[in-house]
Amino acid sequence: MENGASYVAMVLVQLAYGGSNILMKIALEKGLNQLVFIVYRHLIAVLLLGPLAYVLERKQRPSLSVKVMAKIFVLSSLGTTIHLNVYYAGLAYTSATVASALSNVIPCLTFLSAVMLGMEKLSIKNASGRAKIIGALICLGGSLTFTFWKGGYLIRSLLKRPLISLQDTSKASDVLKHGKENWIKGSLLILTSHIAWSAWLILQAVIYKAYPARLSLTTLICFFASLQSSVLSLFFARNRSLWKLGVNVQLWTIIYCGVVISSLVYYLQTWCISKKGPVFAAMFSPLLLVIVGIFSAVAFKEQFHLGSLIGACIIVLGLYCVLWGKRKESLYNAQLENQKGVADCNTQEISVTTVK
Repeated sequence: MENGASYVAMVLVQLAYGGSNILMKIALEKGLNQLVFIVYRHLIAVLLLGPLAYVLERKQRPSLSVKVMAKIFVLSSLGTTIHLNVYYAGLAYTSATVASALSNVIPCLTFLSAVMLGMEKLSIKNASGRAKIIGALICLGGSLTFTFWKGGYLIRSLLKRPLISLQDTSKASDVLKHGKENWIKGSLLILTSHIAWSAWLILQAVIYKAYPARLSLTTLICFFASLQSSVLSLFFARNRSLWKLGVNVQLWTIIYCGVVISSLVYYLQTWCISKKGPVFAAMFSPLLLVIVGIFSAVAFKEQFHLGSLIGACIIVLGLYCVLWGKRKESLYNAQLENQKGVADCNTQEISVTTVK
């Protein structure tokens, strides 16, 4: 039951991230400042999660030491302040699909880091170990196929014009032309943000052991994220007009990301990492590429290629291999624990018999 819930939770997480990528692309093009966005969305999350954390975790929440507070501060810096600011800066120079394609470095980076830190066991001799390695390579190959192999357009004839146009319709072309388009600069920025995100996944698993209160941990992460970006805004977003919001796509993007991403998704990720580890959470990142690719093809009329469909199928295959390996490994570990429990019981029975 727990395994099924973890899979469903991570799929929902990627769907939510897919929606936020599309909304953020629109909001940034409409003039939303990324620092203003980060401050507002995390303030919303603090207001939502703070009361829940206080009430529901009042008895189980451990005391907050200076050392743990410092670790959470660093965690927030990596996963929110650095990752989000650099990611949104890169998103302004490229498409949401390419940004999502680059997220496929997250499983590889997280997997290698977890192995080096001893958080993930890896043995080529075992079928589960081989499945995880092969699955990670298949996911990487699928993402490269999705991004670089061009073929016939699959849904080109289904849409006469984009459902959402960010450009003047008099200058619109068959393909969305992104403002300030600079693919190399955007890709490097987004790649840097994903490195910070991988470190965030690893560090979160470490901090949870010292502070096992998910709601409180998520609330503190959002609080520090808002605080850190507020300090940055004193230098980079001092214009008061940037902080004024109307009833428009910018406002709805902030509300969506504050309620769904910073509140619900952050909590779900923390829960999955505490149950399954950082590698399990990271391995679902390739799904984001497929989700955003479909969204972008429909919303922006980005051309969806035959190679993209094949790449998507390869990604799903690779994800299945890794999850199969993780599942087999967990069953093997459970079997060992059961055998150990039986052996301990037998030892106790022998000891009791000897005493009699």
